[in-house]
Amino acid sequence: MEKLASTLLVVLALLAGACDCTQPDAPQEDRNLVYGIDADDYRLETGEIGPGETMGKILNRYGVTARQIDRLDRASKETFPLRNIRAGHKYTVFIHEDSLYSPHLDYIVYETDLTDYVVFGFHDEDSVSVRKDSKPMTLRRAKSSAVIQSSLWGSIMEQNLPYALAAEMENIYQWTVDFFGIQKGDSFTVIYDERFIDDTIPAGIDRIWGAKFIQGGKEYYAIPFRQDGKLRYWEADGASLRKQLLKAPLKYSRISSKFTYARKHPIYKVYRPHTGVDYAAPKGTPVRAVADGVVTFKGWSGGGGNTLKIKHPGNLVTGYLHLNGYAKGIAKGTRVSQGQLIGYVGSTGASTGPHLDYRIWRNGTPIDPLKIPQQPAEPISKENRETFEFVRDRIIAELNGEVPDDERITQLDSIVIPTPVHSDAPGTVAPKSKTQAKPAE
Repeated sequence: MEKLASTLLVVLALLAGACDCTQPDAPQEDRNLVYGIDADDYRLETGEIGPGETMGKILNRYGVTARQIDRLDRASKETFPLRNIRAGHKYTVFIHEDSLYSPHLDYIVYETDLTDYVVFGFHDEDSVSVRKDSKPMTLRRAKSSAVIQSSLWGSIMEQNLPYALAAEMENIYQWTVDFFGIQKGDSFTVIYDERFIDDTIPAGIDRIWGAKFIQGGKEYYAIPFRQDGKLRYWEADGASLRKQLLKAPLKYSRISSKFTYARKHPIYKVYRPHTGVDYAAPKGTPVRAVADGVVTFKGWSGGGGNTLKIKHPGNLVTGYLHLNGYAKGIAKGTRVSQGQLIGYVGSTGASTGPHLDYRIWRNGTPIDPLKIPQQPAEPISKENRETFEFVRDRIIAELNGEVPDDERITQLDSIVIPTPVHSDAPGTVAPKSKTQAKPAE
């Protein structure tokens, strides 16, 4: 018996060795996640919200009970109310089949826009969930250039560039470049990150890493740099692109009449001074304050119709005439900030069509708004000068040609400036680098 038992132990040991149960598990295959849900567990169906269609109607088609729909409606009020769905938006349902092959809807996903979506879940008769999320995106650095034939927006469309580039460049250069004075042959180059969904679907742009705009033969650079905790754009010499006054109080319009002391009035048919600039624009176009200041007049001014006047530092006053209406909260004595909405283009008073008559006075004397000298905001500080120049040189090099990936500026929170390695011989300086510490946001 002892011999038999010993033999059995040997056999069992050999079998255990052959089993090698300590080997690591085989790697699992990547999960097929769709909207963060394991799609391999479901049958998916997609559709589009029809005109007048409600979430309740869609869920009814998939067998969701009125009780569950009511529970979902109450649970989603804070996150995304069901009444906010809109025709034309895509939805996807996740369906599983039980042991009797009866279909059950577990999730419905509604896309609020190209990147964002809401997941509505049904877990049992008494349990629902609501989750908002965004599709994962990748960024690709791009550099684009164009010669303007008609307008900035026209060139963007002709080159099939992201439309958002035009708006971003107008925001960056709104103090410096006269977009109403763009001429055929002006040009621009811009470096930016473009967003993509699933590496294929364009989804807008991210940061502008630098730009060069050439207007009338003059170059205007835009260099991103963080100073005093704020990311702003600067000229090549370190002056701020931000100025005391915006170039214009509105966008997407044209100049229909300029500053003159002898213009034939379109209504009265007599020659009289027109000490302002007329911007023709559709009724309701937003009008914004060109600088910080205090409203000194709001009301009817005869031929000027609905008018606003704002007093600014430096004994400057700006006027906005023929307004269709005023922005909410605007009143005499109201303090406004540069770029703040103050009113809307109209055709009130002595006017032949919707436009904004924009005026500037200094010490009570009219000044041509297109020729007023601009005072820049605070420049790059002395302590930031070396770091700024390091960033500037690499951005300009990339704008004007190709640079290696490792020489590109890819972050602005902590810049390390490499310095040449010096000899350790007596009297020499040891190697060092300078860092711009990340400031508080």
